[in-house]
Amino acid sequence: MSQIEVLIIEDDPMVVEVNRSFVDAVPGFRVAGVARTGREAVELVKSLKPDLVLLDIYLPDIDGVAALQEIRRLDLPTDVIAVTAAQDAKTIQNVFRYGAIDYIIKPFKFARIKAALTSYATMHNRFKHQTMMNQSEVDNITKGRGQQFDEEIPKRLNELTLKQIYLFLLKEGKSLSAEEVAEGVGLARVTARRYLDFLEKSGRIVLGMQYGSIGRPINRYRVKE
Repeated sequence: MSQIEVLIIEDDPMVVEVNRSFVDAVPGFRVAGVARTGREAVELVKSLKPDLVLLDIYLPDIDGVAALQEIRRLDLPTDVIAVTAAQDAKTIQNVFRYGAIDYIIKPFKFARIKAALTSYATMHNRFKHQTMMNQSEVDNITKGRGQQFDEEIPKRLNELTLKQIYLFLLKEGKSLSAEEVAEGVGLARVTARRYLDFLEKSGRIVLGMQYGSIGRPINRYRVKE
């Protein structure tokens, strides 16, 4: 089976090597190249035609949003996951508007990018091998991507982080403790627990108990069926 070709767009050499090691650690993926500026990124997407781009927003010439706009203007057939420290809502909204399929905020843990790449591989392979899809198959691809939280979110919670935790639970597909969620998403356990409590009270996830032979039972969370 052919590997999924990835282009890393990042100007920090140390971050490039971290991202490269993460991509190499996920079966089925290969780093095809690295671009350190926005303009170089557009040229490499044109020449290498990667399946997937890992895109930083803060670049030394044009920013990642402008590079993504140019990639879309040229109608280049590549998918994009933003991997960046940018957290302002306008940037995040624009990145999704220009067709990114995921947004990962630095610093992040390996489990987060592994989940994103694994999810992408499922989508990529379905598009590659199927010419027609029914509604159920489309729903399986898009499940969780458009998750909206219509009720009022407490001011101490961030909607993007809330979605990130929900998607992590969805992709893992099993019951996890607050500690496991915190480790996977890159948060403090007490912070993860606040978000999990809100998701449980809003009815999106289910709380269960794991009883051991010694000590207190452990709360475990999973996405509601």
